[in-house]
Amino acid sequence: MIDLHTHTIFSDGELIPSELVRRAVVHGYRAIAITDHADYTNIEQLLEGAKKAKYLEDEWDIRVMPGVELTHVPPRKIAPLAKKAKQLGAEVVVVHGETIAEPVAPGTNAAAVACEYVDILAHPGLITPEDVETAAQNDVCLEITARNGHNRTNGHVARMALEVDAILVVNTDAHAPEDLITDETALKIAMGAGLSESKAKEVLKASSRIACIK
Repeated sequence: MIDLHTHTIFSDGELIPSELVRRAVVHGYRAIAITDHADYTNIEQLLEGAKKAKYLEDEWDIRVMPGVELTHVPPRKIAPLAKKAKQLGAEVVVVHGETIAEPVAPGTNAAAVACEYVDILAHPGLITPEDVETAAQNDVCLEITARNGHNRTNGHVARMALEVDAILVVNTDAHAPEDLITDETALKIAMGAGLSESKAKEVLKASSRIACIK
């Protein structure tokens, strides 16, 4: 399993990084990105802490990737903040998409997929065909999520992405120990979104490419 969207006590998760990573190791993870909720008020502190967690790579066979999830940031501010995140050392920049479970500002999806510094648009809800096409053109990955509530639109996201060959990834958006999953469960989530088994396996490999793991 390669999970590019997780949270710790640095934002609203339940675990400190070492416990999150250790539990991921037990689940068979090969890589995990720590992507706590960020805006202009806390991005420096989050990345400073997340980068320190890379010491765990020396102890366990897992890649630990510091990152952020830009959350409820006004659309016009997303691109400059994503750029700043990369400059501060973020290996993965996720944008909290227009999930139907939260009042995310309209235009967030469009701003994220148009930004060269964004890697993943998380739980993008009822994303428009235009935004999916832009994501495909800019290699911004669209997330199929394991998280309850956000996952209500997984089928829509998958169907739209298939129409234009946009990149899909499966992430947990983990906030608690029980949110971590195995490769087998990730495959089922992708297939549950309407993908064939062969396509679902391709989606899981996309995460490997992002994490630079063969």
